[in-house]
Amino acid sequence: MSRVVDTVTVARMSVALVIALTFLLAGLVKGVIGLGLPTVAVGLLSLVMKPAQAAALLVVPSLVTNVWQLLAGPRFGALLRRLSGMMLGICVGTAAGAGWLTGGDSGRATGLLGIALMIYAAAGLATLRLAVPPRAERFLSPLVGATTGLVSAATGVFVLPAVPYLQALGLDREDLVQALGLSFTVSTLALAFVLARDGALELSSAGASLLALAPALAGMLLGQWLRARASPRVFRICFFVGLLALGGHLALRAAL
Repeated sequence: MSRVVDTVTVARMSVALVIALTFLLAGLVKGVIGLGLPTVAVGLLSLVMKPAQAAALLVVPSLVTNVWQLLAGPRFGALLRRLSGMMLGICVGTAAGAGWLTGGDSGRATGLLGIALMIYAAAGLATLRLAVPPRAERFLSPLVGATTGLVSAATGVFVLPAVPYLQALGLDREDLVQALGLSFTVSTLALAFVLARDGALELSSAGASLLALAPALAGMLLGQWLRARASPRVFRICFFVGLLALGGHLALRAAL
């Protein structure tokens, strides 16, 4: 009996170590390039647990780091007014896709996550330069927001197509960083609401998510330190190549 207990204890400690190291790495990536925490965290954790469980662990670290990023910028009010249609679309899209991530078919969610990661990585490596004319924002913002919400509801990752769209708006660096923080914050809250409603955000998951905050913040601070000493361009290339490989592995695993 003691052997069984010891085995369970070791297994739990191993999972806890994987979670801590994953959020340390995800925070480091975000500290260097300003994004990537949910993408890295959900992508890696999906190798050892269901995507819905990984998304539940993401809630507190993602919310805290993105609110931090959001409030650090100078033009919150102006950006909120400009992007209000996109934020509303995120909420509607996430609610419309409710059940995809928390349903019984976890293999489908894993496969969709893998495909989303590969698309995001390919776009990043291609360094696509898109531009959105101001007159198109009125109808594109809600559409992009709704699509982002659907992808988030299906995979737990909310970078597509929100990040490429925000980069195409021609915002200056400070406004772009704050806009990304706004988009990720709203996406995190919308996803947390859906997970809680569907019973995937239990008290134990909330506690584990809170514990994951410490390594995420430590990684973020380390990433900011590295950003001042390393080439962000080289790091971005390594980041997207790694995401491409991870996405391919998840998609292949779901297909087999």
